[in-house]
Amino acid sequence: MADGAVVNTFDPHAVRAQVPILSRTVNGRPLVYLDNAASAQKPRAVIDALVATMEGGYANVHRGLHTLSNEATEAFEKAREIVARFLNAETSEQVVWTKGGTEAINLVAAGLGQSIRPGDEIVVTEMEHHSNIVPWHFLRERHGAVLKWAPIRDDGSLDMAAYAELLGPKTRMVAVTHMSNVLGTVNPVAEITRLAHAAGAWVLVDGCQGAVHATPDVQAIGCDFYVITGHKLFGPTGIGALYGKAEALEALPPYQGGGEMIETVTLDRVTYARPPHRFEAGTPPILEAIGLGAALDWLAQYDRAAVQAHEHALYRHAVERLQGQDWLRILGQAEGKGAILTFAVEGAHAHDVAQIMDRYGVAVRAGTHCAEPLAKRLGVTSSTRASFALYNTVEDADAFVDALIKARNFFV
Repeated sequence: MADGAVVNTFDPHAVRAQVPILSRTVNGRPLVYLDNAASAQKPRAVIDALVATMEGGYANVHRGLHTLSNEATEAFEKAREIVARFLNAETSEQVVWTKGGTEAINLVAAGLGQSIRPGDEIVVTEMEHHSNIVPWHFLRERHGAVLKWAPIRDDGSLDMAAYAELLGPKTRMVAVTHMSNVLGTVNPVAEITRLAHAAGAWVLVDGCQGAVHATPDVQAIGCDFYVITGHKLFGPTGIGALYGKAEALEALPPYQGGGEMIETVTLDRVTYARPPHRFEAGTPPILEAIGLGAALDWLAQYDRAAVQAHEHALYRHAVERLQGQDWLRILGQAEGKGAILTFAVEGAHAHDVAQIMDRYGVAVRAGTHCAEPLAKRLGVTSSTRASFALYNTVEDADAFVDALIKARNFFV
């Protein structure tokens, strides 16, 4: 298909046919993969891009003068441009390669930490993933920063009035998820950013879920930093990206030292390259970056609104089939939420529910989903999560409901 062509009629079965692993069986049954919020499966386009690079175009990037290095560099930097286009960044120089969303957040936190003073405040929300909590705790432990927690309402939406009250002259950073990996809540990140900037604070948006299921337009959001991870975007593991406004990246000191990130090195001083290379010490994840570029090119074939509508229709279908089941508690029902169905089953541990569902070929996730403060707020010790993607079908949703009911009946 030509670059830039968009499929106007969305067909999940046609998409599914492009993802080889979805044709396998588990425990003698067709695989129903609903663990997409943890990690998405890979289309043939990504697999082929990795194989083609390893077989015919691999070398280390930048500074090489030979043909293979030049080809690899071109593919590597093209992938950066693809990410910039996907996020609607102004330029590709605002895209920093990382090994994932977690490292991207740590990069920003480490840089900010060099100017944090005791009493400086960082605002996070109760629905954050540990990746967007623990790096800020480092600043609390090591530099005396104060963490302030924006609460959620019972439906899983962010209490915006309470959030606004937390902002003040000591606020240095607001760190917020675009879309909760547990609740599916899609936060009003543009308004969150506007209020934070009015208080003089930076904003980091964790887009690891939002970039998949919402619309990651960094210019419209206005945030200072936006984080993505490749493996949830149908790309390889070990790759992610940090978007930063030009002035925000310029203000950050280097995260790691080594080759590539320097301008000059002498016996008594070192000067650093400009962003993004300042933050990319050592040999980068070349293959993984090319694979992520291929994944985003593949995803760009499909109209995002059509994909979102399809995913939400699957979520609604499952919820409607489960209506009236008084043993089921759905966690997170905020208006406009994404296609994540997290739930607790009365009288059954989440791990046991997931293990029994696996007998029927249905892959879901169980535990606290790296969001312990949220679990405590919701009053649960663990929960089970089904998360839908563009390659899932109504048949998948039905198989999920059937397996869940069978799992619950096991405990009755």
